[in-house]
Amino acid sequence: MLDRFNRKINYLRISVTDRCNLRCHYCMPENDPSLLRHEDILTFEEMQQVVAVAVALGVDKIRLTGGEPLVRRDIVELVSMIAAVPGLNDLSMTTNAMLLGRFAKALANAGLKRINISLDTIDPLKFKRITRGGDLQKVFDGIQAAREAGLRPIKVNCVVGNQPDVTDIKNVERYCHENGLHIRFIQQMDLQTGHFDIVKGGTGGDCKHCNRLRLTSDGKVKPCLFSDLSFDIRLLGIQKAMEMALDNKPEKGTVSLNNCFHNIGG
Repeated sequence: MLDRFNRKINYLRISVTDRCNLRCHYCMPENDPSLLRHEDILTFEEMQQVVAVAVALGVDKIRLTGGEPLVRRDIVELVSMIAAVPGLNDLSMTTNAMLLGRFAKALANAGLKRINISLDTIDPLKFKRITRGGDLQKVFDGIQAAREAGLRPIKVNCVVGNQPDVTDIKNVERYCHENGLHIRFIQQMDLQTGHFDIVKGGTGGDCKHCNRLRLTSDGKVKPCLFSDLSFDIRLLGIQKAMEMALDNKPEKGTVSLNNCFHNIGG
């Protein structure tokens, strides 16, 4: 698919849930956020249908996100259903890895190819503070399980604040090099102010070469993370929503006043 700025759109990010088992300060409110009703969240069958239509239109790369995708019940079954869609070349997931030790092997067997793991520090106390209660050892265990399951490559997403802790950055970078992990530094973003930057070590944030659309867990196709434009697959039909998102994809991101990272998929 080509958008009106002649960018090839071949990548769909699917938020499978707006729920998460952590409360990272830059993503989730400390108190329980406003969450979708369970009946409003797409079924596995609906997600598989979206993937089938998207692949027929030219998408060959799918990433599952959240919230935290591994808290979605029967997530392995969803991976298997999506992996079975003919013409899909790349199926990946972004996770905080808290549950990855339990699921890595089953996910790989179901057809997941690779994984991105959020990790902003390797200091257990800082990690607990950033995530408001997370256990760093579970992340390390998840990374090891992913390696043993054959998920390749394993990429680490490290969010860098406006005043980054250089020690944290260097320690995470060293840990990744020592363990054969790909490191990506992501400037902390703000949807409401439109603050974002190109991902160091990745392609995110580069509007000139953006190749992606997003599907929220309640069925809205979004042409841009930093935009409030969305097209409902349940109201418009899957193909029409996809086509409208493609036709209305902006040249560059601006702001999004109606979304949070936990419900849009990051």
